[in-house]
Amino acid sequence: MLSHPLLLSISLVCVFASLTAARCQWSVLQDATDTYIYSQSTGKLEGIFTNSSVKYLENNRETDINKGVLSKPLVVDHTRTTFDQDACATYTELIVTDANDPHVIGTQIRYESSGENLSGINALSVDSVVTTTGDWLFNASQTLAHVLKEDWGTIDLSKRDTREALKAAADSYLDLWGNSSSAVPWGTPCDRLEGSAYTGTGLTKDSCNVGIPSGQQPPNTDRRYVIDDTVGSVSVLCKFGSMRDAPDSHEFRLEGGKLRYVHTMTVMRSL
Repeated sequence: MLSHPLLLSISLVCVFASLTAARCQWSVLQDATDTYIYSQSTGKLEGIFTNSSVKYLENNRETDINKGVLSKPLVVDHTRTTFDQDACATYTELIVTDANDPHVIGTQIRYESSGENLSGINALSVDSVVTTTGDWLFNASQTLAHVLKEDWGTIDLSKRDTREALKAAADSYLDLWGNSSSAVPWGTPCDRLEGSAYTGTGLTKDSCNVGIPSGQQPPNTDRRYVIDDTVGSVSVLCKFGSMRDAPDSHEFRLEGGKLRYVHTMTVMRSL
């Protein structure tokens, strides 16, 4: 047990240094995101993603990054990225409306800081849910039209929810499958984008608490999180139990502790 003031000070400094090292600079994460998006648009891996040690999962299966969707050049119409500096991770939503090869993709990327003053970054894993024609309620053009109407802007510091509250809200929603009494922080208005189906009508009474299953359902498992409290976002990639463990992405935005937006994409094609 530490009792000497000097030893206690040293211990606190070590803990702080460890916590600081786990974080990544926002600008570095932004640069890495730009590289990822460029790689997807060209179909050629660039920069930190060329490292052979990068783990690649596509639709919940580990595969060769050179043979997945990142090897296909896609005309990307829209992207939006959230930054989890504490976990050194990002989540990017990409929408491709090209009639010949449409996609809606949700990608979590995990990194580690490197270099002097944590000015560099290495990619550890790329984890994507890739939806296209044949998947649940898929229509990329309709999805884009709905997304462009939404506001996922920065939330004032005094009004932000904590990381813990954001994760708890996401879990409470996903727990509804298997626990219909789960206490979800429903908000109004709240708009849910499920594939390309949208619950929002522009009214203040719009709710995401529609079409929610009741009774016993298989749970949603293997949850992976990226949390950005600056925009009230939590991304969860998982196996959707009631759809035979289909690869699934759910992203939530909370405002004032209540759900404001829910985006989902679910792979239904035979993989």
